[in-house]
Amino acid sequence: MKTLVCLINCRLEIFAVHFDVDVAFCTRYRTVTFPTSRCCLDAWAMKLWAKPNVRFEYPKPPLHSSTTHHQNPWLPRAAAPRPTRLRHSLTAESTNATTFHGICYVVGDNIDTDQIIPAEYLTLVPSNPAEYEKLGSYALIGLPASYETRFIEPNEMKTKYSIVIGGDNFGCGSSREHAPVALGAAGVAAVVAESYARIFFRNSVATGEIYPLESEVRICEECKTGDVVTIELAESRLINHTTGKEYKLKPIGDAGPVIEAGGIFAYARKTGMIPSQSC
Repeated sequence: MKTLVCLINCRLEIFAVHFDVDVAFCTRYRTVTFPTSRCCLDAWAMKLWAKPNVRFEYPKPPLHSSTTHHQNPWLPRAAAPRPTRLRHSLTAESTNATTFHGICYVVGDNIDTDQIIPAEYLTLVPSNPAEYEKLGSYALIGLPASYETRFIEPNEMKTKYSIVIGGDNFGCGSSREHAPVALGAAGVAAVVAESYARIFFRNSVATGEIYPLESEVRICEECKTGDVVTIELAESRLINHTTGKEYKLKPIGDAGPVIEAGGIFAYARKTGMIPSQSC
């Protein structure tokens, strides 16, 4: 796969390696079928060098009940635009591009992707605006009954908690891009955790849906669900207005501009690494 992407656009491959994101994200908006023989991969990829307006599809993608076409749900049709991201305009008050203010929802350690968005909802296609919104309504629905406060109230599509605070190994479990997308669709602006599963962090950056921020201490043990907090990215800090305490966060670094742009592809277009959609 890396050979394929490098041959198609070497600059994009360098970009993917630099930001440590899956190469699969660099191919999701092109349409061709992968050859069954690996030996012909290089020659086949060279023919695509001048074809920027196609997207990749797998040879025999599964049929999903929520779709009327046989394709991988993460490979949207060319005519289907990506839904407008809602993370700044819903429950989080954004005073500028790097500050978020809202109510926090606190979880513990080892929150896996099946708790964030159970597998039964992975048939929803995020490129479809209606299904994107529906996906958000199921965010964190897999949490155990010990979480008495619901993340999203019954019959609601969005959450009132714009910031999620977690413990160690947030986003562990199976790799699913739906996980950060569901949180973003629900209205979450950022997640603050002690540490992340590597793939969840990468998916968050690649999709541009949420800011995956790391804390230097276990904030999840000092904050409670419902506390009013502010995140200042420029200062790398979280302020809990309910308790009056402040916490240092680890800088988001080079991933910040990618997330702010709306994900890896939006950033690549913005910086001229790949042609804009109008080209």
